[in-house]
Amino acid sequence: MPAPKKAKRVAAKKPAKPADAMEQEDVSPTASPARAAAGSPAKRAAAKPAAAPVPRERPRVLLVDDDEEIVESMRAVLESKGFEILVARDGNQGLLMAEKENPDLVVLDMMMPKRSGFLVLERLRRTRTVPIRVIMITANEGSRHKAYAEMLGVDDYIRKPFAMDRLLASVQRLLSDLPGDAPASPIHA
Repeated sequence: MPAPKKAKRVAAKKPAKPADAMEQEDVSPTASPARAAAGSPAKRAAAKPAAAPVPRERPRVLLVDDDEEIVESMRAVLESKGFEILVARDGNQGLLMAEKENPDLVVLDMMMPKRSGFLVLERLRRTRTVPIRVIMITANEGSRHKAYAEMLGVDDYIRKPFAMDRLLASVQRLLSDLPGDAPASPIHA
């Protein structure tokens, strides 16, 4: 009688990372500025150009934040002033909506699940042929984070908690010259 065969142990295969997950390279405030700002030439060449913002009856604002209370407060104020509001609850969803919906402006939280505001901002700046206006909101007090956001090209930087009038003034200022190039504007603390 032949000896019984030993059962082979098969290691479970790890699922392949989706292409988008591979894009989540380190672009934190501690990453080198050159690496954070540029990405590889191959990635830039493969980047799909985004369309220019389309003139609309109502300017479209994408809110990207995981805090439901803050999102609903921003939505109420901005909708009352006539803005069309889109909402994304994490960074990955924000990127997808920005590509699909082509908003005129993005209000972006810095600290979110799945992809940070820094990674979203870096990707928006790297992949769009026409820059989109971005306001970053954060509870972070560090000046290093603000400097990094400025290096990535944020249009305004607002620290939480903030008065909704402050946000509204920034949105109105940044969208006052639609259509056209993103205005050069000072960053407010």
